[in-house]
Amino acid sequence: SYPRLLKADYPPSVLVTALPLISRAQPGLVTSGRYFVVEREGHLLGAGGYSRAAPGTGQSQAGLAHVRHVVTDDRATRQGVGRALMTHVMAKARADGATRMHCLSTRTAVPFYAAMGFVAGQAVTIPLAPGIDFPAVEMSRPLSPRIRRPG
Repeated sequence: SYPRLLKADYPPSVLVTALPLISRAQPGLVTSGRYFVVEREGHLLGAGGYSRAAPGTGQSQAGLAHVRHVVTDDRATRQGVGRALMTHVMAKARADGATRMHCLSTRTAVPFYAAMGFVAGQAVTIPLAPGIDFPAVEMSRPLSPRIRRPG
């Protein structure tokens, strides 16, 4: 999905070098219990999750969770897949003790994350490998505490 979804916001020179790096599976994340998929009738429509450690640095901060590798099949966009996935991810992060979510969003996904309550911060460049950088946008949002209702 990445090549089709990102092509309007990134030049081909960035996509050809960055996509092989950002689209490969990360075994530690996939097996962490914090990575989820959305399926419909046996078809994978979306995937994504969170980590307590920051991508790239491995450092963690109390109360902070990081959105990780969220993607929706380009044929399933605007069908609620991403919203359902992120709602689940945020609920799981909140249950894991997070009070805030941080995201390094693609330029393409900024409107989606904004609709999910994230606020855009500064534009950043993510170093993926020597000589390969990827432009992104820092975004974050608080996670409201779970409200327990009587009865």
